[in-house]
Amino acid sequence: MQCSYFDAHLCRSCSAMGVPYGQQLQAKDDDARALLHPDDSVNWLTPQSSEESKFRNKAKIVIAGSVLNPTLGIVTRDGQGIDLSGCGLYDPTISAMMPVLRELITRAKLTPYNIATRKGELKNILVTVSSSGESMIRFVVRSKKLLVAIRAEIPWLQQEIAGLKVVTVNLLRDPVALVEGAEEIILTEQQTLPMQLDQLTLHLRPQSFFQTNTAIANALYQQGQEWIEEVRPASVWDLYCGVGGFGLHAALASTAQVTGVELSAEAIESGRRTAQDLGIRTINFHAEDATAFALSTRDDYPDVLVVNPPRRGIGKELTDWIESSSIQTVIYSSCNARSLARDMERMPSYCLRAARVLDMFPQTSHYEVITLLQRDVEPR
Repeated sequence: MQCSYFDAHLCRSCSAMGVPYGQQLQAKDDDARALLHPDDSVNWLTPQSSEESKFRNKAKIVIAGSVLNPTLGIVTRDGQGIDLSGCGLYDPTISAMMPVLRELITRAKLTPYNIATRKGELKNILVTVSSSGESMIRFVVRSKKLLVAIRAEIPWLQQEIAGLKVVTVNLLRDPVALVEGAEEIILTEQQTLPMQLDQLTLHLRPQSFFQTNTAIANALYQQGQEWIEEVRPASVWDLYCGVGGFGLHAALASTAQVTGVELSAEAIESGRRTAQDLGIRTINFHAEDATAFALSTRDDYPDVLVVNPPRRGIGKELTDWIESSSIQTVIYSSCNARSLARDMERMPSYCLRAARVLDMFPQTSHYEVITLLQRDVEPR
């Protein structure tokens, strides 16, 4: 893949740009193996490759410039906008939206926020698209001043963007380096975006997390499902479950009683909606902190524990709880193999039996790795 933005040093986020893709994938597999200290007993599965470009199902677009000449991309440290609307990583549906969003800013007078002066209203536009071409657009603003103007343009937006299902305004009032705020105002009748996978359709609410690469997310869930099928558990816990990808796949593939735990109430509502649509009665979702939920349990342990934490990993409290439990199988999906390695060191009773690198983020050094850990000795 070639990128004019990278070549011109306008955006250097894709640190592996220009490296042949086969080399990128091999480097990620080598990195994971070195970090996780495998030996001959570990079954390292073939890495899951991705499309090199046009794979991103979401765009976090920083708005800068002026109403008449907005930039859609990123900002420099001094607040200058750099337009990246032609980014080659975007799904074609997102790329086709860019001229429409640019025109919308001008026609609706959506004043871009200026970081230096702290004036203006429109900070970011967050776009998510499904494999079927349906989409959700979220306008991150400083106040409610643009609410009426954005609401009035929804019919025009839906005319210009086929498949636009959900439009929201997100309030980020404070001058902080965040992508979005806590308050969301949904402006359309439809409130969730269906995300189609091979076996099910997840329903994303505006603040629900979903992986940035749909094809790789699908492969990730299927790998977890395959390992769960092999174990044939009576019970499965899916901690940091997000919208329920691992747990719902486990419920489809087994008779196990599944419990999904996620701090985000939005994500939990998404998981419940999908379970209801599928008629799955063997899964329960809880909007709670994953570690607090686990530590409240002292004797009723699941047969299989699935964890899919943020980059920081699951941490000492939860690893100590797992180490002292009677859980036989842990499936750990990580977007940061370094924090995964630290967490594994805290659980010496478990052995790494199988692992697979999945290239969630081509053109970068980042990747997802899913591991199968099985208890080798009794808990300490």
